[in-house]
Amino acid sequence: MSSSPNVLVTGGAGFIGCALAERWADRADRWVAFDNLHPQVHAGRRRPEALAQRAELVIGDVTDPGEWDRLLEGFRPDVVIHLAAETGTAQSLSEATRHGMVNVVGTTAMLDAFGRAGWTPGHVVLASSRAVYGEGQWRRSDGSLFSPGQRSHAQLAAGEWDFADATPLPSRADRTPPAPTSVYGATKLAQEHLLMAWAGAHDVITTVFRLQNVYGPGQSLTNSYTGIVSLFSQLARRGESIPLYEDGAITRDFVLIDDVADAIASVLDRADAPAGPLDIGTGVATTISDLARSIAEFHGAPAPHLTGKFRDGDVRHAACEIAPTEEALGWAPRFDLTAGVAALQEWIDRVDPR
Repeated sequence: MSSSPNVLVTGGAGFIGCALAERWADRADRWVAFDNLHPQVHAGRRRPEALAQRAELVIGDVTDPGEWDRLLEGFRPDVVIHLAAETGTAQSLSEATRHGMVNVVGTTAMLDAFGRAGWTPGHVVLASSRAVYGEGQWRRSDGSLFSPGQRSHAQLAAGEWDFADATPLPSRADRTPPAPTSVYGATKLAQEHLLMAWAGAHDVITTVFRLQNVYGPGQSLTNSYTGIVSLFSQLARRGESIPLYEDGAITRDFVLIDDVADAIASVLDRADAPAGPLDIGTGVATTISDLARSIAEFHGAPAPHLTGKFRDGDVRHAACEIAPTEEALGWAPRFDLTAGVAALQEWIDRVDPR
C-alpha cells in the first residue's frame, strides 16, 4: 500500500470521522469524507467546522447506487473506513427499515459499486459495535457460563433487571458469541458478515472494531440518540437532576473519542493490519449512576434520581476485555472516565457558552 494512500471515509463528517481526519488526513494523498449530513446529526446540514480542511467532503447517500458511481468515477480508494450507520438502539425498534437500509443496504451498495467500478481497495476498516454481543455471557454461582439472551418486556416491567444467580462477564471478540438484542445490533453484525464474506473473496484485509460507548468533544449536542454522556452533561449544565433508568446499576464501558480515533488510525498504514474483530474500550465497567453522579457534581447540579423506566431491547451490562486488542495494535487507552468527562464538559462550555 502507498505510504500516502487514497482514503475514503463513509460517514466521514460525523463524530468519529472528524476525529480521524484531524489525525490522518494530512498523511493521505486524498481523504474523502462521503456523508449525507443527516439533520439528526448535522443541524443546518453544513460542513462541520471540526472536519479538517484537508478532507474533501462529498455529500451523498450510501444507499444510492448512482451517488456511489459518481464518487468512484474519479476516485480509487486504497483504504475504506466504513463509519456510515444509523446508531440509535432504542430508535431501531421503531425505525427498523431505516437502520436496515443504511447499515445493511448501504454496505452492500458500497460493495456493488466497487464491482461496477472494477476496483478493489486493499484495506477495509469497519466501525462495528458492542451491540453485536447483546447481553454477552454471564456466569452462574456454580461457575457455569450461559448466554441469557434478551430481557423480555414482562421481565423489565416487573423490575427484574438482572438475571438471577448470575454475574455478567466482559465481552471479548475471540470468546463471546455475538447475540444482538436490538435491531441496531443485528444490523451491525450483518455489516460484519457482509464485509468479511466479500473481503474474503477478494483478498481484502478487513479490520473490524467493536466499539464500546464512545463519547467526548465533538459529539453532537442536537442528536437525542447521540449518547448518554452528552445527554447527562447538558441536563446537569442546566441545573437539572439526571434521570436514571432501571435501578441506575446498568453498566457501560465509556471510551473517549481520542482513544477510539487513535486505535483506528493505528492500522491505516500497517501492512500487517490485523483482520477480524477487535474490542475497543477501556476495559472498565461503570454504572450509569456513577457516571451521572460525577457529571452532576462537576456542574453542581442536583443529585441524579431513579425513574424505574426502561428501554426494550437495552442490555443490562456491557463492557469488554481489551488485552487482545492492545497486543494486536500496540495501542492502549490513555484516558480514564474522570479525565474524559472533564474534557467533554470543557468542550461543551466552549461551543455552547451559558
